[in-house]
Amino acid sequence: MIDILFMPENLPFAVAIGLMLAIGLMEGVGMLLGFAVSGLLDNLMPDADFDADLNIGDHGAFGELLTWMRVKQVPMIAILIAFLASFSIVGLALQQILFGMTGWMLPAVVAAIIAVFLALPGVRLFAGVLAKIMPRDETSAVSTATFIGHTAKITLGTASEGSPAEAKFRDQHGTTHYLMLAPDNAGDEFAQGSSVLIVRQDGAIFYGIKADAED
Repeated sequence: MIDILFMPENLPFAVAIGLMLAIGLMEGVGMLLGFAVSGLLDNLMPDADFDADLNIGDHGAFGELLTWMRVKQVPMIAILIAFLASFSIVGLALQQILFGMTGWMLPAVVAAIIAVFLALPGVRLFAGVLAKIMPRDETSAVSTATFIGHTAKITLGTASEGSPAEAKFRDQHGTTHYLMLAPDNAGDEFAQGSSVLIVRQDGAIFYGIKADAED
């Protein structure tokens, strides 16, 4: 099985397995260091207000795909791991079945394209099951525009002009949000542990000023 995994035709699936293990390791180490990969992934997704029917508004075909895959119902890192797992399992199974029947495998690129489409229903199924068993306050999505006015704490690194650092805050629902935060005023620096009032957003980066206390 190991030999089959590292055959050239199966390279995309071997890489997917490696990425899945690396993400799991990063998340585990991050939890020990106070750094949440999952929180940052969620905040990098398109900002949309989801109603009860999970309409995504005007985000086009890509947005519709994200909605269908239940993105924002569950943490993005769970969606990513589910996709990598489904992609690698489907791809390896496809190649193994084909090899057993014909003695040859599809080219890696062709097999990867087929596996992407075959893996999507599995991701949707996994996300649906996870959404049902997760606590409601962990799955409720809010617009990142509502982050403005909250006080966040720098959790990793030092935030300076042009160099944002990771920060987190807890909203009124008790949900913890992670974001990349930089000083709004030139020359300011916020060391790890500093409390910062969020005053504006520019893309995936938030800007803040010194705060006396946490929100």
